[in-house]
Amino acid sequence: MARNFVNLNVNPCKMCMPMGAAIAFKGLEKSILMMHGSQGCSTYMRRHMATHYNEPVDIASSSLTEQGTVYGGENNLKRGLRNTIKLYHPKVVGVVTTCLAETIGEDIDRLINEFRAEEELASDVTFIPVPTPGYGGTEFEGYYLSLKKMVESLAEAGSNDKVNIIAGNLTPAEIRRIKEILESFSISYNLLPDISQTLDAPYSTNYQKLPDGGTTIEEIKSMGGAKATIELGALLDQKTSAGEFLEDKFGVPLYRIPLPIGLANVDKFINVLSEITGDKPETKFIEARGRMLDAMVDSHKYNAQGRAAIFGQPELVYSIATLCLENGIVPALLATGAKTSKLEELLKKDFALAVEDTVIIDDTDFDTIRDHVNKLDVNILIGHSDGKFITERDGIPLVRVGFPIHDRVGGQRKVSIGYDGSVNFLDEITNTLLEQKYSDYRERMYQKHFSG
Repeated sequence: MARNFVNLNVNPCKMCMPMGAAIAFKGLEKSILMMHGSQGCSTYMRRHMATHYNEPVDIASSSLTEQGTVYGGENNLKRGLRNTIKLYHPKVVGVVTTCLAETIGEDIDRLINEFRAEEELASDVTFIPVPTPGYGGTEFEGYYLSLKKMVESLAEAGSNDKVNIIAGNLTPAEIRRIKEILESFSISYNLLPDISQTLDAPYSTNYQKLPDGGTTIEEIKSMGGAKATIELGALLDQKTSAGEFLEDKFGVPLYRIPLPIGLANVDKFINVLSEITGDKPETKFIEARGRMLDAMVDSHKYNAQGRAAIFGQPELVYSIATLCLENGIVPALLATGAKTSKLEELLKKDFALAVEDTVIIDDTDFDTIRDHVNKLDVNILIGHSDGKFITERDGIPLVRVGFPIHDRVGGQRKVSIGYDGSVNFLDEITNTLLEQKYSDYRERMYQKHFSG
């Protein structure tokens, strides 16, 4: 297994920390994000989220200018909070920083405390500050750090029969699928964050500034007294793990597993639920698992021709890599914009010799990814839309998954988790390989045997 580090990024394979925070806070009931920084930052977030989820996305901004940069943005932030509360009447305001606010040393905790004391309208609002400078990490760290800050701010000691589910950065449709699985085990749960409706709402003639749905404040409070936490994040560390905080602070047992994509990872999710509840999986899961095995048998002879480049957020890259390895596809290249060593550690542990020739690059960019793609004879790309330029330049097909998908519709409805979702995802990969094979195999055959 080769490993490479990149110091200079051109067209980086990542987005900044506030982007991850923006997605996380959309999973809270009646929540809005206040971004302390220049107005362009919030515009950038809204654009990416609106084109991926095909939903209106409002993000407030303190709109720092040159004057605020020099003299401090205190007045801008307080004025922005005041206007946001009057306009949206939120239950929760997430206050995150940007590169500019962090660089000039803004203390958002102090400013929020002052605002609470000064403004009567702040009395019914929960404020959750999160430091998210763009240079401090990627959307991966911003997402999970925001979840941890939510739990740190609100979780309380107690005792109940609920199970906490700390969800990864999944699609709204995948969150709905997680709920279906949980409900089949007849358990009460706290799901954080819940974007199943807030970022994929049913059609309505009545526009709501803050859509229905989302994890409630009461649910987060009860997380400190739950009987267990299942955290969908195998690569997390203490800095970004809400599950570790709940275990350390309140003694809630932690089960950390990968995103449930691929046979082994879905098995882990189902088995953990069975262990916690004492219930056996319903027949429908056993049958779905059998159908997945049957599908793997059907398609492995085609997948053996696949050499994939997988890119995106680390958790998704790891789970997709395991799906490929289970089905005979060589993960020739695994690439992420985040900095992580656990990706290599987990793959070595789980697959040993199967990944000896896999190249893993972190903190990387798409120029570097493209160089490796061509050197490693990759014939399929798996990742989000930002990799499409490799398809445009080199003709290698892209299977779109993850965030953002902004050149196709339906990104918010894609389901790649669970047995059924994994099968559909595998079929898409296999059919992409078949399409590539049959689109030009006659031409290649004639060139090989009849040219000259």
